[in-house]
Amino acid sequence: MAPNEVYSRAQVRRKFGLSERQLQSWEKQDLVARADSYSISALIAFKTLLKLRESRVTAREIARSLRSLRQKLDWVKQPLAELRVVSDRGRITVHVGGQKMEAVSGQILLDFDAVELGDLRSFPVRKRTTNRTRESEEWFQRGLELEETGAPVDQAVEAYQKVLELNPSAAGALVNLGTIYYRQRRFDQAEDYYRRAIAADAHYPLAQFNLGNLYDEQGRVKEAHEHYKRALALNPQYADAHFNLALLCERMSDPLRAVHHWKAYLKLDHSGQWAEIARRQLERLRDAVIR
Repeated sequence: MAPNEVYSRAQVRRKFGLSERQLQSWEKQDLVARADSYSISALIAFKTLLKLRESRVTAREIARSLRSLRQKLDWVKQPLAELRVVSDRGRITVHVGGQKMEAVSGQILLDFDAVELGDLRSFPVRKRTTNRTRESEEWFQRGLELEETGAPVDQAVEAYQKVLELNPSAAGALVNLGTIYYRQRRFDQAEDYYRRAIAADAHYPLAQFNLGNLYDEQGRVKEAHEHYKRALALNPQYADAHFNLALLCERMSDPLRAVHHWKAYLKLDHSGQWAEIARRQLERLRDAVIR
């Protein structure tokens, strides 16, 4: 029951019933990143992608929507994992900040029960990029490719450092460097990069979540709890944050809050292996309270 567990490519294929050909096709269309192993966040992205395909949304439309989301919500690095992305009568929508947005257009979709007509608006379009920004993004993509293809870690670190030379406030590169050092158990360096990412982008939930994971790993329970909460404040649909908080609250002997987060997790993810774990934990807590 380890939220930071890594799954091999073969395990992911078996879990979701995918052929190698299908997985390679999705990678070529940039629906999922090429990798030999996957984190829990990646599994969430796979699950979302499968649900969209079950709703008969074409791969081309999904790819178009993901490109649009990355442009309009540039603090979101993995839309399928970090956001609630769903098919709504043939179009892809995403829940952001308590509102529903059409992925391609960026148009806020009106909920007449909650939003007044005058609140209808579009998300701002990203500003025109400079050559320096474009070069920074190219180095960032290079870093991702190096990580995903299993290249020597030093090469990925060098690519991300190039990003920071061009753009010192590139939160994505800072987080990825932090994660590289986290995996090497070089926790001081990891903490430094995660904190720099938060300073660069206070609205980046993954940075808060990863810092929470780091503190959790070190047994710094109160600090881990605080940063998981901050990740949820930025993205209330962050299923992994609910999962980790539920486990943490159990360790802190706070069963009521654990129950709250297990229930919240199950609302976001009601099927699959992790949902089964959540249900078992929830049932166990209920039995303990009754006794």
